[in-house]
Amino acid sequence: MEEILYKYLPHESVIPCFALIKELGIYLKIVNERQSRHGDYQRLPNGQHKITINANLNKYRFLMTLIHEIAHLVAIEKYGRQIKPHGNEWKLTYQGLMQPFLRPEIFPRELLSYLVIHFQNPSASSDTDVHLSLAMQQYDTEERRKHYLFELPTGSFFRTDDGRLFRKGEKKIKRYECTEVETNRKFVVQPHALVERVELI
Repeated sequence: MEEILYKYLPHESVIPCFALIKELGIYLKIVNERQSRHGDYQRLPNGQHKITINANLNKYRFLMTLIHEIAHLVAIEKYGRQIKPHGNEWKLTYQGLMQPFLRPEIFPRELLSYLVIHFQNPSASSDTDVHLSLAMQQYDTEERRKHYLFELPTGSFFRTDDGRLFRKGEKKIKRYECTEVETNRKFVVQPHALVERVELI
């Protein structure tokens, strides 16, 4: 397992991550991309802790996702199963577990500044932190890179993760009014939604 982790994690983070996995008895499964999430944590019927993480994440996002999911396990063990999935107990646990990794030997300096801000009050998904998400995206492979909706010109077409095709409209207060091509229905979409730009001929 330790050797496999070198493929997915920043080099300096492998040994401490492997130690956590071993200490907590985690079954780590690296899987093909799921559109709805980067990773998840489950306690199996036999009591074993299982964490799955998408294989196509860049190494910095992979590390954040791994610690995010480990934080679920540790928070439940410490505070009980009645806690909210991303409540204060989880946030405190995530902050504490992530702190040793927030250093320039592991993360590039340009990412560290955004990470320090993010971990003052970590959210359920780092994708909702626009500045961090933009900075993190620079380390994605070309085939994984998507566009934020606000980056696309008005009138351009884009596809969402569920395969639906839209045309970008004007901004209404904080969100963009977009038209689904097939149904002509209008939807409001967050400016930092990650979408696939489509060129229609």
